Amino acid sequence: MNERGKSDGPVIPAKPPNKAARAAAEVVEERGPAEGNTASTTHPGRSAGHGAPSGLDRVREVARRDKEARFTALLHHVSLSRLRWAYWAIRPQAAPGVDGVTWAAYGQDLEANLRDLHQRLQAGSYRARPSRRTYIPKADGRLRPLGIATLEDKIAQRAVVEVLNAVYETDFLGFSYGFRPGRGPHGALDALSAGIWVKKVNWVLDADIRDFFTSLDHGWLEKFLGHRIADKRILRLVSKWLSAGVIENGNWSQTTEGAPQGASASPLLANVYLHYVFDLWADWWRRRYAHGDVIIVRFADDFVMGFEDYQDACRFLHDLRERFVRFGLEDDEGRAVLGAAHHGLEADAGQAGRGQRPAAAAPASACPGARTVAGQRGARAPRLLRRPRQPRGGRELPHPGDQALACGASAPQPALPPGLEADGPPRDPMAAARPRHASLP
Repeated sequence: MNERGKSDGPVIPAKPPNKAARAAAEVVEERGPAEGNTASTTHPGRSAGHGAPSGLDRVREVARRDKEARFTALLHHVSLSRLRWAYWAIRPQAAPGVDGVTWAAYGQDLEANLRDLHQRLQAGSYRARPSRRTYIPKADGRLRPLGIATLEDKIAQRAVVEVLNAVYETDFLGFSYGFRPGRGPHGALDALSAGIWVKKVNWVLDADIRDFFTSLDHGWLEKFLGHRIADKRILRLVSKWLSAGVIENGNWSQTTEGAPQGASASPLLANVYLHYVFDLWADWWRRRYAHGDVIIVRFADDFVMGFEDYQDACRFLHDLRERFVRFGLEDDEGRAVLGAAHHGLEADAGQAGRGQRPAAAAPASACPGARTVAGQRGARAPRLLRRPRQPRGGRELPHPGDQALACGASAPQPALPPGLEADGPPRDPMAAARPRHASLP
């Protein structure tokens, strides 16, 4: 079913922008269909399982229609039925938390346990338990810390994530692929492949954020959440999960920053953080400063960008590092790669036919802080880059027209919403019921 050629047809993005004025800024990245993808529709959230009762259609519609709306009453959507579906979405073999309660043990008196959990959540008497710290090896030889939440915390987090997804899935930009409903690594790779094929991409920047999940600033995260969420009960739940601490070798330690990697709520919180720190800013930057085409694909804390102009790539990396410092982040300089984009064994004439310059050697002045891969054909490509697919029958990929994958020099140059890049302290997230874009950090 997944043999070569079965899914090589091009796919042009069809998701409409949230607002007509943002048509060039928030469209789905063009991609080819990933092998093994299904045609099923996206269920309301990533965690509560198929068939979970929604009840969030109005929330989703308001969030889509009014990008400045703040939601003051969301906790009642964390219903008993949503908790029940969250329980059934957890793997029965999932590791237990510090209390040792397994999926099977909790399910022996499931309805009574869920009713008790629901009552405590609604009454505000719910208390988050510390996460159990464990480690798994990383590809570079280091150890990745994981935080294993208790089963009851997993259920509560999954149900709350389901509710918050109704708001944030209307906000997240099209080039964000990590831990989102109906999206995954195959879609990210196909978007990158199609982008390099269609747009004028001569240089590819491949980078990630150093120790991202352990570096999240709790203060900034609360402010970012406050832009859309005004239900203080939901915000208190998130605060409880972030400050519950970890237990390692029988000793409890406080967590003043970061989100437990492995917790059900952490992927959404990470996407919210990077939506404001990276996505909105990077999308503005490529329209404001880039002299050529720029494409962006982000999967969690890893991102790959394609640039037509080498100096654009260097300037973006410099500006991005300055922005990361403000929010307590830094890219992993040892893994940042800036390489020439090649297209398999295509001839230079084939590149010129698509308006793309033939690959050239790296400029004499290397981009500071990034390893530059030599431009000769056959050079090692960045680790997420794969050969773009050749359409069957020699057909060219259709041009996406106004639904542009990236903005180039001919694109309009709107100003960044005031305050998005400002150095001043952001507003109190609870100060106004309807914040303006000027308050965005």
